[in-house]
Amino acid sequence: MKVVFAALKFDYGIEARGESLEYKAFYPALKSNFEIVVPFWFEDNGFPNDKLLLQERLLQFVESENPDYVLFILMEYEIFPETLLSLKNKYSTINWFCDDAWRYDSYTKFAAEYFTYCITVDKYSILRYYEDGHKNVILSQWAAFDYIKNIDFTKINYKYDISFIGSKNPTREWIINSLKRNKVNVECFGAGWENGKVTYERIKEIFLNSKINLNLSNSVSNDVRFLKYLICRLLLTILKIPFQKPNNSLHSLKFYLSSLKYFFFGKKRVETIKARNFEIPGCGGFQLSQYALELEDYYQIGKEISVFSNIDDLKKQINYYLIFNEAREEIRNKGYQQTKEQTYHTRISKILNSLI
Repeated sequence: MKVVFAALKFDYGIEARGESLEYKAFYPALKSNFEIVVPFWFEDNGFPNDKLLLQERLLQFVESENPDYVLFILMEYEIFPETLLSLKNKYSTINWFCDDAWRYDSYTKFAAEYFTYCITVDKYSILRYYEDGHKNVILSQWAAFDYIKNIDFTKINYKYDISFIGSKNPTREWIINSLKRNKVNVECFGAGWENGKVTYERIKEIFLNSKINLNLSNSVSNDVRFLKYLICRLLLTILKIPFQKPNNSLHSLKFYLSSLKYFFFGKKRVETIKARNFEIPGCGGFQLSQYALELEDYYQIGKEISVFSNIDDLKKQINYYLIFNEAREEIRNKGYQQTKEQTYHTRISKILNSLI
């Protein structure tokens, strides 16, 4: 069986952000399940500067390969509707819809008709698919990009009490600063943080060697304390303008002005499962995650994963798990064992079985 995998090679199509999850996780998982996998990377074929060229090359490429399936993971209309319809009329096409929990009505509802099959990671959106006449919907989920086998937890020498890996955004900055004000030190890695971005190999090392791995929201917080924080930071930035370099002041001012806009008009206000929920335990790490619907479908909360619903819960659990090592280690070990079946290889295998 042959599949053309049409996707972004780099994160959001930006080479500076590093290799995409599509390239690092989905592509190897497809190769382990399909007889022949032929990648078509958007950036090598005109994206993002020449989308017309991208359409032409994609159509030519698929026609020359004549696959059984064409699989996409589209963020939006990188591939034009007319291109998708042309492919759908000749081949079985599939799209992995990443954000149905908060983008179904603005994107999926209109895009689903252009594919033979739709994959969703939000089981609560399946009814909406059906109501809109899209019957060929498959439920799947994010997964661990790597599962490290045979970890000897007795030999771990922890380097960090608490760590967080992920790009900086207003919600995450507020949480981290709130923890620091309570004398809770968190080592942060990723775009925007002092430690900067780290490689996937380094990420795996950090997960394993942190007593607590935080999994923080990339959604807009509705906590009024978050709004208060943004206003205070904006006012403080304005007061500091005469005493700072113009570039630094302008950068801070833009950040907090955009953060206020993010608070009032940000569209992502629903907390959803992320790949990180599986990546941390898959690398042997203990996870303290923001709660998201459906997490209980994959992990026993309190036994295989720990979750918090607000910043007060987070502080309490950090204090608890830093002191009670045995409780933390038991959850970490059980979460690690459970993640053995939560890999992209397993996800793709189940999807393939549902297509046959």
